[in-house]
Amino acid sequence: MELALMQTGIVVSVISSFLMVWAASPVMAAPIYRHVDAQGNVIYSDEPGAGNRVNLKPITVVDPAGGEIRSGPHRSVAPEAAAVEYERFVITRPGDQQTLPTGQAGNVQVKLAIEPALQRGDRVQLRVDGKVSQSPMHTSVFVLSQLPRGEHQLQADLVDAQGQVKLSTPPVTLYVQRASVNLPANPNNSNRRE
Repeated sequence: MELALMQTGIVVSVISSFLMVWAASPVMAAPIYRHVDAQGNVIYSDEPGAGNRVNLKPITVVDPAGGEIRSGPHRSVAPEAAAVEYERFVITRPGDQQTLPTGQAGNVQVKLAIEPALQRGDRVQLRVDGKVSQSPMHTSVFVLSQLPRGEHQLQADLVDAQGQVKLSTPPVTLYVQRASVNLPANPNNSNRRE
């Protein structure tokens, strides 16, 4: 009786070990077959019938805890590309100490030189007299309208995807001339004499 119980225990142990090894091993996917019915519809099935076998690529698995990407066994993940170091980041137009004439009514186009080209996650914001006047955008050209008469400091900031300022241009001084409504020759003066 003891021998029979011992043999039964060994058999149960072997079966349990086999089941644990089988459960721990990667599950082999069943072959997939592609069929086309009489109406031309494509059907995929695990039954061979008159279909052609389809070889599928390994499925990409993303581990939500670690963010690691795995595709098949033993694939290593490439590190992220290093951040680009900009060699040139300056305002090229208007020039420093430039005067914007009366006829432009305080409107000016601000152009930057960015080398290498602006990267996908980076943005540029424009500041006038220390205050952000143009929110971060993926551009190297801005338009300012109706700048008041006087001296203004223009400066651009390079902002990364997280909103952190990475780089700033040297400031550019711009002088704006505007017609005075008090001048007798100004068409906007309501007291103008013809």
